[in-house]
Amino acid sequence: MKFIILGCGSSMGVPRPDGFFGQCNPKNIKNYRSRCSALIKTRSEIALFDTSPDLRHQLVVNKIKDVDKVFYSHMHADQTHGINDLRIFYIKNKKTIPVYADSKTRKYLKNTFDYCFRNKSKEYPAILQMNSIKNNLFIKDGNRKIKVQPIKVQHGNVNSICYIIDKKIAYISDVSHINKKDFKYFKNLKYLIIDCLQIRPHPSHLNLENSLNFIKLFKPQKAILTNLHNELDYDKLRKKLPKMVMPAYDGLTINL
Repeated sequence: MKFIILGCGSSMGVPRPDGFFGQCNPKNIKNYRSRCSALIKTRSEIALFDTSPDLRHQLVVNKIKDVDKVFYSHMHADQTHGINDLRIFYIKNKKTIPVYADSKTRKYLKNTFDYCFRNKSKEYPAILQMNSIKNNLFIKDGNRKIKVQPIKVQHGNVNSICYIIDKKIAYISDVSHINKKDFKYFKNLKYLIIDCLQIRPHPSHLNLENSLNFIKLFKPQKAILTNLHNELDYDKLRKKLPKMVMPAYDGLTINL
């Protein structure tokens, strides 16, 4: 079973569309960051977490041939606007792909990408099946069902969903606040993949200080910082971090 960070960049990626790298060294391939998406791959299924605008490139580079389901964190464009790239998997497998989202994200996706969910014609059938997020989410791995636990967190003025897989790994790419009542779910995990936008405070994201405070509190065996803005150079950031904390990079693969 593998967890792959497909993209670890902030909403404009690194470099930005105008080629600006900020403080990131363009000679280091780990500073080339597409927008945030991730996936888990088992013997039976491939499940995506968000559909970044860079999804097509991410899937091609990582040689992903199928997608069986999608879990959305929230409604923002940098997490949703690659949704059309799922169409090929409907064409290949001739069945709709189940996607899971909270109520605001479901409404946004249905309004913005109506054609993905509604049969327009025989030539353009619905490719996705919308589902609400419940506590009985799972991924198949052979005869085993792996629990996927959704935890609601704050991301500025919207909610975002963190997903905890098999009580081992948490993926929380966009967050500004975690409710104290939910701390118990995050403690002593094998891996914590957590938002770390920049050095300076931000109203919708954790900054480096916030991220490290949560890591110290939750005590994972390994922590990985994602959603990295262009002021966070990979090598410079890594030198500042404790041994059990590292910056993400596109294509980072965790063997579970």
